[in-house]
Amino acid sequence: MILTDKIRDNKIAVIEQVINLAIDLGINSDWLMFVIYFESGWNPHAKNVYSGATGLIQFTPNTAHALGTSVEELAMMDSLEQMTYVRKYFKPYAHKMQSLEDVYLAVFFPEAIGKADDYVLQTKTISAEKIASQNKIFDLDSDLRVTKGEVMQYLSNWINKNKINLYMEEKMRNTFAYGGLIILVFALMIIGK
Repeated sequence: MILTDKIRDNKIAVIEQVINLAIDLGINSDWLMFVIYFESGWNPHAKNVYSGATGLIQFTPNTAHALGTSVEELAMMDSLEQMTYVRKYFKPYAHKMQSLEDVYLAVFFPEAIGKADDYVLQTKTISAEKIASQNKIFDLDSDLRVTKGEVMQYLSNWINKNKINLYMEEKMRNTFAYGGLIILVFALMIIGK
């Protein structure tokens, strides 16, 4: 499993939660690890200054409320406590996400899942320009519009730049997902973490 060294608290229990959630969602646990790392650096107290989004997957105030909490409550939780809300958030997407890109879009802009790369991110209440101004890293051509393709290109570039190996052979991934937790727990017990 990638990025386990980035988990800030309750490492073994959080890893177990990630693996179990990934199995329940029908996704690769590395995809979930990456999305959380990309969104918050695995900092459960991370906060977006523009939107007020908070926590591991940057829950917006409206999303937090829909999940039965608030961004203020989430900001006081550790990673393990927030994983309950990460699970609640992803539950509607179970077995609907087929790639890392789908997992990321489920967090960032769910309406874009399954759309063509030229799909412009906007809603009836949020303009393309506002989304682009609040997410400048994704507006690769600086046209004040963010497309699904631009988001995917930025993620791909970021993954390559940071040398994150998300594309291991399927057999190796599955072996680790189901058997790796036991090995990891044992190894962490030996080194005392």
